[in-house]
Amino acid sequence: MLRISAVLAIVLSLTACGGVPRVTIKPVTALQTREICIVNNPAVKPGFLESYKRALVAKGYTVKQLEANSDVSACRVTTVYSANWKWDVALYMSYAQITVFRDNVEVGNANYDARRGRGNMSKFGEADTKIADLVNQLFPGNAR
Repeated sequence: MLRISAVLAIVLSLTACGGVPRVTIKPVTALQTREICIVNNPAVKPGFLESYKRALVAKGYTVKQLEANSDVSACRVTTVYSANWKWDVALYMSYAQITVFRDNVEVGNANYDARRGRGNMSKFGEADTKIADLVNQLFPGNAR
């Protein structure tokens, strides 16, 4: 009986930790341009935009930042983003979404979701690295 109780306690403690952060990607293919415009989202910490721009430049794209609320038709390839942070022992990026439009039509998106991560330690870590990983999966080729 003691063994069953111990096994049950372990199983329950592991399920209470929640799932790992979930990443879903619909990659962008054949952009046929090196310029990507980003619509600024002032509701998101400025560090997200800086990391996003750095990751795109590292892949060989040139980045043009657009004013908040700009229309996605402002450039041939335009992206919008959203992200938020939560506190759980430390501040961490709990959610991020990047959507890519080409000629005003959605052609790709990336979602990072750690909102159900509760005790899972993989949700912690540098947002900069997580954003770069999203960009590498969202734009699998190089612009160069």
